[in-house]
Amino acid sequence: MRLALFRSLMPALVCSCLLPLVCHGEVPDTIERVKRSIVAVGTFQQLRSPQFAFRGTGFVVGDGSLIATNAHVLPPKLDSARKERLVIALPATEGSNQGQARQARAIATDREYDLALLRIEGPPLAALALGTTATVREGASLLFTGFPIGPVLGLFPATHRAMVSALTPITMPARSARELSARALTQLAGGPYKVLQLDATAYPGNSGSPLYEPDSGAVVGIINMVFVKGTKESALTQPSGISYAIPVHALTELIKTTVK
Repeated sequence: MRLALFRSLMPALVCSCLLPLVCHGEVPDTIERVKRSIVAVGTFQQLRSPQFAFRGTGFVVGDGSLIATNAHVLPPKLDSARKERLVIALPATEGSNQGQARQARAIATDREYDLALLRIEGPPLAALALGTTATVREGASLLFTGFPIGPVLGLFPATHRAMVSALTPITMPARSARELSARALTQLAGGPYKVLQLDATAYPGNSGSPLYEPDSGAVVGIINMVFVKGTKESALTQPSGISYAIPVHALTELIKTTVK
């Protein structure tokens, strides 16, 4: 599943220098801990080749049976006639390119914030702590972990760093009334909400990746969009280095209203 693509109406300013991420001893430990909570989201069909069709990244939250991801990662519909199922795949272990699959079902979606919550079968997994964006400032260094190009290199989570470039409203003015979608009208009526604009290179498979503090591992956002310079294909061949993340409070609220 491709990352939701976003074309800005105004040129984005991106810092040309890399903000150094001070790699204290706890940063590698944080990454190792976070990777245990990263899963691949996709569909499984016994007679298909490949059987697992990757759609995006997810991460474990709550009591260990919940997976957070983007709403656009979920398939529009499952082919029930061919017994297609929604599943998550656990990362491959060292020495193997194969991940373990578990059946999942969507229990909540928030289209406005592009979020989805899944319930998985089996023993609970290690969950990530949810933080807050209240203390996140422009210039802060963060990390995100996921599967940038899906299972091409095996289901091994990869971690990238990101600098917060801006806290920017998601609602952009349309050039004409014809371009005002129902979603845009809803946002305008309720007021635009801010997302995290990042100086970071995210790829289609990073949809649903957690954006987190490098010292504590607390999640502050969910990767869901990337700025595209040209065609959709250029997101892979010529990434812009501008990505966006939904603030974590939207996920916290979705969990609160879903899980009683």
